[in-house]
Amino acid sequence: MPSAPAHLTVAEVARHLRLGTRKVYDLVARKGLPHVRAGGKLLFDVAEVERWLAQSAGGAAPRAGLPPPVVGGSHDPLLEWAVRESRCGLALLTQGSADGLERLSRGEVAAALMHLPSADLADFNRAEADERLRGRGVALVEWARREQGLLVARGNPRKIRAVADLARRGVTVAARQPGAGSAVLLERLLAREGIDRRRLRVTATTMGEGDLAMAVKSGEADVGLGARAAAAPLGLDFVPLVVERLDLGVSRAAWFEAPMRALMAFAHGKRFAEHARSLGGYDISGLGAVTWNDPA
Repeated sequence: MPSAPAHLTVAEVARHLRLGTRKVYDLVARKGLPHVRAGGKLLFDVAEVERWLAQSAGGAAPRAGLPPPVVGGSHDPLLEWAVRESRCGLALLTQGSADGLERLSRGEVAAALMHLPSADLADFNRAEADERLRGRGVALVEWARREQGLLVARGNPRKIRAVADLARRGVTVAARQPGAGSAVLLERLLAREGIDRRRLRVTATTMGEGDLAMAVKSGEADVGLGARAAAAPLGLDFVPLVVERLDLGVSRAAWFEAPMRALMAFAHGKRFAEHARSLGGYDISGLGAVTWNDPA
């Protein structure tokens, strides 16, 4: 019988071990099956795999290091509340969707919330996942659908009713930091209207939904693009524009660990549903649906 090649692909190592390819990915993510990455693909050294199997049979198989129990990515009022109230043990590092995507691709966080729109606003997150998350042992799971629109002062004194109004003379704008999903969405909406972002008078750049809402409430800005859920607590009015899909990109290794399971169990409970309704602007009917899975 001819010897196996020095390095095996996922399909080849699956045949070598007499397993399905899905089980190979699971062994990589949860049990530490030795591998290397080359051009986004997983490759396996035959000798290392054989040694790993021998150790495993003796009950001493090495365990891969899990990513830290941290959720990165976008700031979302519902997620922030759920992480706190569920006591799941996860920490939050909410520095924007693009930042979370990068940290997830490098294994620096267990999960990342993102809402990155496609150029035509027809979809969210999947194009970025195809580009950055292939071969990383990650899946996208729907967190919620969320209304995004314009946060304005009570009574809308500047009569701001559409994206085009942001470029009117004298209107001041609160914006999110570069790489935030809301910042990308604003760019897409402006482009659809043929408006150069440089025409906007940006007087505040904020790192979260609450900070953006506070900038409008304090009068630092007349308007900001954000979630409906951020408007109500501060008594702001809201002009709806888009319903976006928020996805949690989750490491498969972390998905089966206690912190993530505790968060998702809490999110499927009655108290979570009631709070989503009280915040406003959320549709959680698709919670937990897989929206992208690594096809490699």
